[in-house]
Amino acid sequence: MTDTTNQTSRRSFLRNSSAAVVGSSLATLAAQQPVHAASDNVIKVGLIGAGGRGSGAAVNASHAGDDVRITALCDVFPDRLGHAKNLLERRLGEQYAVTDEQCFSGFDGYKQLLETDVDVVCLCTPPHFRPVQLRAAIEAGKHVFCEKPVAVDAPGVRSVLETAALAKQKDLSIVSGLCWRYDHGVRATMDKIKNGEIGDIRTIQENYLTGTLWHRGRKPEWSEMEYQMRNWLYFSWLSGDHIVEQHVHSLDKAMWLNDDIPPLRCYGLGGRQVRSDEKWGHIYDHFAVCYEWKDGTKCFSYTRQMKGCYNNVEDYVIGTTGRAEVLRNTVTNSKGDWRYKGDKPSMYDVEHKELFAGIRAGKHINNGVYMSYSTLLAIIGREACYTGKSIGWDEAMASNTVLGPREYAWGDIEVPEVAVPGKTKFV
Repeated sequence: MTDTTNQTSRRSFLRNSSAAVVGSSLATLAAQQPVHAASDNVIKVGLIGAGGRGSGAAVNASHAGDDVRITALCDVFPDRLGHAKNLLERRLGEQYAVTDEQCFSGFDGYKQLLETDVDVVCLCTPPHFRPVQLRAAIEAGKHVFCEKPVAVDAPGVRSVLETAALAKQKDLSIVSGLCWRYDHGVRATMDKIKNGEIGDIRTIQENYLTGTLWHRGRKPEWSEMEYQMRNWLYFSWLSGDHIVEQHVHSLDKAMWLNDDIPPLRCYGLGGRQVRSDEKWGHIYDHFAVCYEWKDGTKCFSYTRQMKGCYNNVEDYVIGTTGRAEVLRNTVTNSKGDWRYKGDKPSMYDVEHKELFAGIRAGKHINNGVYMSYSTLLAIIGREACYTGKSIGWDEAMASNTVLGPREYAWGDIEVPEVAVPGKTKFV
């Protein structure tokens, strides 16, 4: 748990040192020549979770160097596994080296993949499964690219923090799918902010206002468990709700702006005004949350998934002497306007290139703490809106509520109720 009593002095120190050091050191690391220790000079990658994001991550990993090979695949659904095999074989050419014996499915398929000789795991399953699967990967001695968010509840977050510490002990990499931390323009803008170009940060506004996402329908032969997992976005036990699954990108930047120091508390409101049919599970379609830090900084956070509405995804930062828009890569102060004009490689490629460069150089990256804190920031916002209560960070971190079933099997499963503010309890 981060000590917040000295956050102002710590923030001043970090503003003047760490942000610039991290950005420059990672850029240097990515430029290092391969020194991978494997006898064949090939880095073998296994993909756990072979849906659209997982297949995309495998392609991004292949862009990290000619010495990268995708050698094992896993997905709980055999049909999704088959689709990924066909897609990746077409896209990757010689970098696709997966045999039928190296393809695994079912709830325990990831365990079989971890028994293979892969060096790196791309962990892209629904968020519910990430704490257990991340722990298993690190215990098996694998480096990990871990998609966001890393959990759906506080026990999951605590587990990931423990796993991150274990990875540090074992000198293994954990690179987070919170991809904006790997965007060159966003890094440069954050450096400007942290170097005092807008003075002290007073207010942050995080917008993630978008339309709706996919839904895969329901087939008569699917059990309730299969239906929920096929449509995992719409069940909090699997996705954490969209404030956790999607808006975590924005909230991660709010945490980054506060030097990854947690807030004291938050409160908010939300509901399901439009997406109210049972096909949408039990998640909300809008959230608005206010987060408060000890030094008075506030973050006003808004996320919505509705059709036909105004869309805006941006991070607005107001300081004592200026302002910034992080995704536009702009800073405005008394000296005028600044805008990043440097190179803009795909951040999805950059996160993998830096992961693999670190492995080759023996200088491993561990994003475990900030990816856990940003996930909990989203979870605490969800719970504040679900319950209608003000919830403290320490209170949220100590929660023992575990979302999801005790066992995984195809069959009946509870359909969670929609949370009602003022009635739903935080435990």
